Amino acid sequence: MLKQRRNAAEKLASKLFATERAVDEAICKMADLAGYMPIARVNANLSAVVGQEAISQAAETLSALVEARGQLVATHNRLAETRDQIGLQAMALGSGDMKPPAVGNKQDEKIVTLFDHAA
Repeated sequence: MLKQRRNAAEKLASKLFATERAVDEAICKMADLAGYMPIARVNANLSAVVGQEAISQAAETLSALVEARGQLVATHNRLAETRDQIGLQAMALGSGDMKPPAVGNKQDEKIVTLFDHAA
């Protein structure tokens, strides 16, 4: 029974991590697109009015993806609670790296370092 739980948890964790990577990649691609839109307008020598609605929509899409990422993080945390409830506390369901503290230990610690170690 424990072996079945462990196998199910490992498969679930694999799917969770793949989804987390995909959402992060989507955020990066959307940010790249949104960031390039004003550059494309300038390169095409167009008025600032041209494409404003598209830029606004891209910004809203990026915001929605960031919100979705927050919901996925909450899902990750709930799954960790579930893992503990079914007796798999010792099983690490992370990327292998230590998770960062909620607040950096040093005031000068850069936020990039914190996110670099996040699961």
